[in-house]
Amino acid sequence: MNMYSYGPVMEFDNCVANRWIASTRAVSEKKARSNLTYQFKKKNNRLPGTKIILPGKISLVSGKETT
Repeated sequence: MNMYSYGPVMEFDNCVANRWIASTRAVSEKKARSNLTYQFKKKNNRLPGTKIILPGKISLVSGKETT
C-alpha cells in the first residue's frame, strides 16, 4: 500500500485547518482522501455528515505512483 499525506482542510467552503498534517496508507488517492477526511472528523469532533473538503492534491509519501 502507498502512504499519502495532506495539509489544509475546508468545511463548507471555510478553511478550518490551514496547517493540519495527517497521513494514511491506502491503495489509491481516492481511498486516501476518504481516510484523511474520516481522520479529521474523528480528531476534531465533527459529525459524520459534515461536508469536509481536502482541496488540492494529496502527496504520495512512499510507494509506487500509478497513472
